Amino acid sequence: MDIVDDFADGTTFDLIEPTTAPVPFVFSAPHSGTTYPKSLLARTRLDRLTLRRSEDTFVDALFDGVPALGAPLIRARFPRVFLDLNRDAAEIDTTMFDAPVPVPTVRDSPRVASGLGVIARIVGEGQDIYASRLPAAEAEDRIRRFYAPYHGSLAAALAARVDGFGAAVLVDCHSMPSGAVRPEAGDNGRVDIVLGDRYGTSCSGMLSEEFARLLRNEGLTVGRNRPYAGGYITERYGHPPSVHAIQIEINRGLYMNEATFERHQGFDTLRRSLMRTAEGLIDWFMAHDAGVDWQQAAE
Repeated sequence: MDIVDDFADGTTFDLIEPTTAPVPFVFSAPHSGTTYPKSLLARTRLDRLTLRRSEDTFVDALFDGVPALGAPLIRARFPRVFLDLNRDAAEIDTTMFDAPVPVPTVRDSPRVASGLGVIARIVGEGQDIYASRLPAAEAEDRIRRFYAPYHGSLAAALAARVDGFGAAVLVDCHSMPSGAVRPEAGDNGRVDIVLGDRYGTSCSGMLSEEFARLLRNEGLTVGRNRPYAGGYITERYGHPPSVHAIQIEINRGLYMNEATFERHQGFDTLRRSLMRTAEGLIDWFMAHDAGVDWQQAAE
C-alpha cells in the first residue's frame, strides 16, 4: 500500500504497451490499484486493512507478462474503494455528498442501492467508508481525473485492435476471496477460477470454452458465470463479433495471504500458468479468427 498526495502528477493508471508484435488482445486490471490518496485516508472512518478488502491485490502482477505476448496491460493505480472502474460513471449515490453533484446520475441502480456504486459507500461487511458526507465537487473530480482517462484509454486500445485485426478480445482481470464460490462435486475442494461472459452475450462461447480448457490443463478448477458473470466492463465493451469481453476471477488463496496482503509461494506458479494460458488463448484465437463466424458462435 502506497500513499500519494491525491495523484498530483496526474498519473492515475498505467498503460503498458506490447514489447513484441501486437495481437488482438487487451488485458485490463481495474481493481488492482494499491496507491491511496491522502484525502481518502483523511476522510475514512476505517483502518487501512479494512479499506484494502476490496482490492484485487497483485492481479496486475499476475498478468504483467502479457506485453511480451503482444497485448497491452492497462491497470489502475488507485484502489477500488476510491473509485470503481467496473461501474457506470453515473452510478453515484447522491446521498453521500453535501450538495447536488455536478455530474449525471442514474436512478434505481441496484449497485448504488447496495452501497457499491462508482464511488463506494461501504466496504467489507457493510461498513461505511466515510465519516461524513463528501464535497459535491469530489464526484466530478473523480470521474474526470480517474474514471474517464482509464476508460478512454481502454476504448482506444480495443478500437485500434478492431481496426488492425477486424476483432479484439478484452480479458478483464479480477480476484475473489477464497471460499467465495462453492465447488462442484468432483472438484478439488475449491474453485480456482470463474470466467464470466455474461452468459454468452459478451464473448463467443467457443472462446470462453477454450479459455476454460486451457486453464483446466494447468490443473485449475474453473467455474462459469456463477456468481461472477461479468460486470460493467464486460457489458460495455463486449459486443461480438467485433469485441469479445470476458472476465476472469482468480481465487486469492492461490497466490497470497489474504490477512496480510502478502504474496506466498503459489504466486510464481500461478503466474506461469496464467501466462501459458494467455499465450495459448492468443494463438488459438488468431488461428481461428479467419474461419469463424463469431456472431453465430456467440449465440
